[in-house]
Amino acid sequence: MLYLVLLFYVFLPAYGIFYERFEDLPVQDFDFIVVGGGTAGNVVANRLTEDEKVRVLVLEAGGSDKDAFNSHVPLYGRRLQGSQYDWNFTTTPQAALNNRSIAYPRGFIIGGSSSINLMVYTRGPSEDWDRMARVTGDSGWTWRSIQPYIRKNERFVPPADHHNTAGQFNPKVHGFDGVNSVTLSGWQYSSDPRVMEAITQTNGEFPFNEDMNSGFQLGFGWTQTTVGNGTRSSSATSYLGSKYISRNNLFVLLHAQVLRLKQTNTASGVANLAIRGVQFTQDAGSTTHTLKASKEVILSAGSVGTPTILMHSGIGDTNELAEVGIKPLHNLPSVGKNLTDHPLLALLYNVNTTDTPDDILRNATLAEPFERRWNETRTGPLSSTQGRWLGWFRFNLSLPVFGGTPDPAAGPNSAHYEIIIGNGAGNPPPTGHFLALTIAIVAPTSTGGLTLNSSNPLDHALINPNILDTNFDLAAMREAFFAVNRFAAAPAWDGYILSPTVNITDNNLNDFIRANTGVIWHPVKTAAMSAKGADYGVVDPDLRVKGIAGLRIVDASVLPFIPTGHTQVPTYIIAERAADLIKQTYHLA
Repeated sequence: MLYLVLLFYVFLPAYGIFYERFEDLPVQDFDFIVVGGGTAGNVVANRLTEDEKVRVLVLEAGGSDKDAFNSHVPLYGRRLQGSQYDWNFTTTPQAALNNRSIAYPRGFIIGGSSSINLMVYTRGPSEDWDRMARVTGDSGWTWRSIQPYIRKNERFVPPADHHNTAGQFNPKVHGFDGVNSVTLSGWQYSSDPRVMEAITQTNGEFPFNEDMNSGFQLGFGWTQTTVGNGTRSSSATSYLGSKYISRNNLFVLLHAQVLRLKQTNTASGVANLAIRGVQFTQDAGSTTHTLKASKEVILSAGSVGTPTILMHSGIGDTNELAEVGIKPLHNLPSVGKNLTDHPLLALLYNVNTTDTPDDILRNATLAEPFERRWNETRTGPLSSTQGRWLGWFRFNLSLPVFGGTPDPAAGPNSAHYEIIIGNGAGNPPPTGHFLALTIAIVAPTSTGGLTLNSSNPLDHALINPNILDTNFDLAAMREAFFAVNRFAAAPAWDGYILSPTVNITDNNLNDFIRANTGVIWHPVKTAAMSAKGADYGVVDPDLRVKGIAGLRIVDASVLPFIPTGHTQVPTYIIAERAADLIKQTYHLA
């Protein structure tokens, strides 16, 4: 075991200077302070420090990822949820889910949720972005306009096994010179060709799509993930990699939890309100520190952290803030409202093969030779995630599922539901081997919200995504369940799928859904973008907080709609464009 640990450190990316203590910071004056060293915050810090005259401080509540072995191993991504690298939030009891509370992982580590997620790379359909541009009145958010930011972010690399990827993705729609590594699976399973065979046997209901990231999303395609050289590529390992962290104008302070933002002028009136100060703690509030940015504070604490910090700073619905004992500073009623997430339902099937990672995931002794291989070569089953294929599909608009509900998708080429094909169970039972066909409703109509539990900024907020609250969302989950069954019944699975692990009929389907649905951990909209001058929303299309100078929000909370896809890539794209918007504001290089 010592041998394996030593190998792990030999192959780690080179780490530059991360400061552990406030007292160790060599300077205390900064042009920009980025709150949150997560998916978005590290992008902004990287891009702003391209100008040598600009000094940037990143405040990250979590610690380093250097010793986080499970964070670097793609197959072990699920082990991070509920670990020391997770904020370990839970939702409020969900009324439509039998009043169950659901674990709500968020990254408590440098890299944020990009260091603990399942690494899926999806941009969403072009219609997502064109709708966002239309609603915000900013053509800079159209699919065509964001293409340069996709290329700046993405560095598509060969898979760990260097297999022939012809026909598995379209190189014309990808970037090869960006910062964050993206690739296809580097380990093949016997289930993979059966998926392709099943696609051809289902009479066009489940077509093949060579590249779901082309702007046209519909159909089954090979999963693309933020992995390079068989290792997770997070915002920490990419945008704060050794090439960048060594810049003498970039400072990252770990274990620094921001409690609230501070007003930095004394003039009265909303038009004159400026917030460029941050108050934070490194010892659970025993002592606090306050710093001021000369230009801007960039709030990148995520869809849970960002509205929480805003409200503890007096920014939000003034009546709600007063109720928990917080002095209101600026009335923005949309803060924390409209929290939306993708409902998720995993369906497991017993399979007639041992060619799954189930044994590796549940038995440390069986895993050891594969861990040794990964440590030595970054290859083998540990080099890839379990999600092999993603499928994106629509319901016929004439189906009863809509029941008078207008089509919630962004357009006629955007999906209503997703099927995630995974080899093996995510958290396998003690025995057996499995195929997972997981459903996500990617155009949900249910919304919830995030509110404060108290005036103590160290208390977790009350998180309510309100899953399956609408008739459409429940009906959509039912229809998607039947679609998955049709796919699993294709002749390609004969002799491979033995049986579902749970006997579900039309009579007990609703009970099964309510007892087993969770979320895919894609929270958005809690500090949503709206058109400039709109009387709702939290930020303008340039991501400045409405009515406040010196404060911008750059993370998934600003999305005005939930993406028809996983949220990691849209967050990277938002951050890349945000950095350009900030540079233009201050005429930076």
